Amino acid sequence: MTFPERYSSLPEYAFPRLRSLLDAHKPGGEVMHMTIGEPKHPFPEWLPQVISQHTEEFGKYPPNDGSIELLQAIAGWLSRRYGVQMDPTTQVMALNGTREGLFNALLALCPEQTAQGQQPVVLIPNPFYQVYAVAAATVGAEPVFLSTSAATGFLPDYSQLSPDILNRTEVAYICSPTNPQGAVADRDYWANLIALAEKYDFQIFADECYSEIYRDTPPPGALEVAREGGADPDRVVVFHSLSKRSNLPGLRSGFIAGGTDSIRRVRQLRAYAGAPLPLPLQRVAERAWADEAHVSENRALYQEKYALADEVFAGVDGYQGPDAGFFLWLPVEDGEAAAMKLWTETGVRVLPGAYLSRDVNNQNPGKGYIRVAMVAPKQEMQRGLVQIRDCLFK
Repeated sequence: MTFPERYSSLPEYAFPRLRSLLDAHKPGGEVMHMTIGEPKHPFPEWLPQVISQHTEEFGKYPPNDGSIELLQAIAGWLSRRYGVQMDPTTQVMALNGTREGLFNALLALCPEQTAQGQQPVVLIPNPFYQVYAVAAATVGAEPVFLSTSAATGFLPDYSQLSPDILNRTEVAYICSPTNPQGAVADRDYWANLIALAEKYDFQIFADECYSEIYRDTPPPGALEVAREGGADPDRVVVFHSLSKRSNLPGLRSGFIAGGTDSIRRVRQLRAYAGAPLPLPLQRVAERAWADEAHVSENRALYQEKYALADEVFAGVDGYQGPDAGFFLWLPVEDGEAAAMKLWTETGVRVLPGAYLSRDVNNQNPGKGYIRVAMVAPKQEMQRGLVQIRDCLFK
């Protein structure tokens, strides 16, 4: 039997790789998981009531693109949050979580070859959310990884790439706030990236799933900057989720928004390859996008955690608290060695940064970091952060 080779170069996924590293060794204390970004704050208290009011709709096939009520709620949120007006019927589509959207959108929008008949390029920040690279492999594009660091503000500067690469670029992924570092692309960054995309005629896939968790100032969005600059309406495609914003990772509800041509193509593919969200869960999502009270409460809890992390790691060389999101990106000599030391001496479980990155020119930009998820209750998280500090930085 012959199998495809397109995925043969994929490394083992981060969490099975972590289990292979740690599970043969006994924890050195009470086990504390600070690896996966699974929100632990309370989800909205009205959720069970909304589901119970619509349980009969489990007996109906749900609309694949999202109910009109849900699409209108999403468009309303985009208007309030970013000041952009999107047609809910042609420029917005519901997703069963944003992972499938980030994957399927590349299948729908990346051409098989460039206008010059060359292999297309997909630009990917490094470290990154691993679905970007899998999508590039699926469409047969060449992934070009651009490493980020503290020196680059943990954001990729795609303008430094050669004209040869940029002329073959069809899509550039960008995550802001970034996972794992928690950096925020400001308005100038977005404007410069959009101008580059206009010059070289590629699309921007803006993964903005952490946009509502921040310290002080709401991160600007790619759509609002694109509209302000008069960019092609199809230049930017954005992805959002209720997983982090509303503490609803199990709801599997997100959306994609962009120009009418882009959404039409993604919708056409998804009619065959997508799984719609059950209608009662679409009703929950509709309510969630319309309600900001629970989001503000959630954000306040994370803001307390930012302050706590800043206090615990005050004076630690190289520590940089995140501007947004809920991860710490802590500098260490070697991420795998640090994760092993923490596990065997304290029972705290963290993720080596190299598991979120790729080697570029024999260098991995995540090798000297660990990622720490600040999702546990505050008191538990404080205990874990103190153990990390005392084990690795004293």
